[in-house]
Amino acid sequence: MVCSNSFKSDDPNSATGILKAEMRRMDSLILRCAEATRVPAGNSLAVDRELFSSTVTETLKHHPNIEWVEAQVSVPDLRHPTILATGPLTSDPLADWLAKITGSGCLHFYDAIAPIVELDSIDMEIAWKASRYDKGGADFINCPLDQPQYEAFLDALLSAERVPLHAVDTPYFEACLPIEVMADRGRETLRHGPMKPVGLDNPRTGRWPHAIVQLRQDTLAGEHFNLVGFQTRLKWGAQKEVFRLIPGLARAEFARFGSIHRNTYLQAPFLLDATLAVKSVPNLWVAGQLSGVEGYLESAAAGLAAAHFVDLATRGEAPMPFPRDTVLGSLLHYLAHSSSKDFGPTNAMLGLLPPIPDDELDVRGLKRSGGLRAVKAAKGEAHRKRALASLERHLGSLDQVR
Repeated sequence: MVCSNSFKSDDPNSATGILKAEMRRMDSLILRCAEATRVPAGNSLAVDRELFSSTVTETLKHHPNIEWVEAQVSVPDLRHPTILATGPLTSDPLADWLAKITGSGCLHFYDAIAPIVELDSIDMEIAWKASRYDKGGADFINCPLDQPQYEAFLDALLSAERVPLHAVDTPYFEACLPIEVMADRGRETLRHGPMKPVGLDNPRTGRWPHAIVQLRQDTLAGEHFNLVGFQTRLKWGAQKEVFRLIPGLARAEFARFGSIHRNTYLQAPFLLDATLAVKSVPNLWVAGQLSGVEGYLESAAAGLAAAHFVDLATRGEAPMPFPRDTVLGSLLHYLAHSSSKDFGPTNAMLGLLPPIPDDELDVRGLKRSGGLRAVKAAKGEAHRKRALASLERHLGSLDQVR
């Protein structure tokens, strides 16, 4: 895990919360390892990334049915069922082979990662621990900015030297924009994004600050914290100067600076079906971020799905797509059926699922009693109930065939 250490929200009625429930029903190895190495992160599942990585690796290495081989593969042997799960930094020889065999080029975009600072270097006389609206415990360190401090930080950020980009088809993924690119879009953009102060009362003033920078624990020991939403392509020297302007981080020591890297993914609507199989190439499936999903949780879900479909294929059974009213099914349906012209990597979203009919909910009554927030919560709960019931029926039908 590079960009962050988070598997996103644990809200049971959010898209990611429902996706996690679906993955747990299918006994996801990744989620089991994540739970075993989780660190405090409010209402989210975040992990000690090094411990998480080693736990996954050791589990796989000691699995009785896995032969572990460390080597670079540029041309897979497609006489056997093969899953490509090479992630966002697929090597050039393998990417070239994939582009040639599918008759379609790969797309690239740049993905940025956030810096990490040492806990002992954060001034807790200025910063304080709390979660937004006190949800999930005091798991974030919050650095408040008043309006002059925000304006000074913004000026420095906009004028700081950046790492140049090379030619690329899609420069950035909208859900993971560098902090400076967000700032380019307007002086208030950050206050409505990663520096949003809503729901965070400064205990020294009793009010929300003008802007906020949140830091999230990055290791179990708690000695490292990453700047949430502060992925960046600023040069390292510029990062030190600009981010030390944040109140509470004037003497920050950086365990890792932010950086930017190429991300590779397929034009899934041209190439993949809803079982992650490459339509034009027998015995080949694509999983993880290479398939066109975005995010660690979604990539893990796609890997679990690809393994599920290959297992069915090796048993001589027809790989049936997951139901569209599950989050996993909706995500894979999007990959296979979205507009090829506008396709870009996607996260899990409730908007990808078929809507809940209004007549199944008392929308008018909910609006009267709790407003739009109550309607949203009720719809999320209905999506969860429907998705898990649908997944259960789907897996049960497969068990009957076996």
